[in-house]
Amino acid sequence: MTLVEGAAGVHRISFNAGDRGGWRMAEIRPVTGPGLAPFARLEAFAPSELPGAIWCLSSVSSHQRYTTRDEAGMMAARPAPLGRPDSRRAALIPIRKSPAWWTLAQDERRAIFQESSGHITIGMDYVPGVARFLIHCRDTGGPFDFLTWFEFDESAEAAFDEMLTRLRATEEWRYVEREVDVRLVRAEG
Repeated sequence: MTLVEGAAGVHRISFNAGDRGGWRMAEIRPVTGPGLAPFARLEAFAPSELPGAIWCLSSVSSHQRYTTRDEAGMMAARPAPLGRPDSRRAALIPIRKSPAWWTLAQDERRAIFQESSGHITIGMDYVPGVARFLIHCRDTGGPFDFLTWFEFDESAEAAFDEMLTRLRATEEWRYVEREVDVRLVRAEG
């Protein structure tokens, strides 16, 4: 994984779908709303849009949001790094939430995100088998509010699917108006 460092530790991150990259498309499925065009390969964590890309989802890294100090400490105590050699599977899940979500106050979104839906708690049930990297992109003008990248080995794929089922059954997911599930396999050469 390569991140491009900018000012104050900010990283430009792009996911380029096309005919080159370290990941092959296994499946692309719209969960809610329109999908994305199919592709042969994905270049993850590129510094910018690559020439010939069918589509590119891009943003910059950001500080944690919706996370308390205790939750951040819990996540730091159970690291699940990206780029592990045995992580031969990945998923890119871009999500856009409804205007109703964004008109809620920050404390109301936090209450739905964790206290009601248990988003962090659910995710921690699958660490370290499933590694995650979240990119906020609502303020960059793209079609999605969040780009979430997951890596796992083949034996953790059923657990990953279970995690998604649990998350999608929460109150928080009533605010999701677009979600695409892009499944990938590490490319061999």
